[in-house]
Amino acid sequence: MDIVRAFRVVSIAEATSFLVLLLIAMPLKYGADLPVAVQVMGPIHGVLFLGYVGLAYATGEKLGWGLKRTVLALIAAVLPVAPFFVERHWAKPGAAARPEPQPAGRA
Repeated sequence: MDIVRAFRVVSIAEATSFLVLLLIAMPLKYGADLPVAVQVMGPIHGVLFLGYVGLAYATGEKLGWGLKRTVLALIAAVLPVAPFFVERHWAKPGAAARPEPQPAGRA
């Protein structure tokens, strides 16, 4: 599995785990007095978050993201649904194989 595909999988898993943590585990902890939901989901999300951060750096390097895009991808990790956007629009398979567009007038 190449690095971009791994990033896409981890990106989806991280965003999904964050939503499960916020929308299911936290209400169960505080509404139904079931802290086990957060005790289970919290570490899973934590590992996926760390994987997302590491793979975002590696993917950015492989796909030639600039500093701005890399930083935005890292900020996306702390927003509940933003990693879905990053995976869908910035981490396309084969993006590294496409040549970078050259500005007009340059050879």
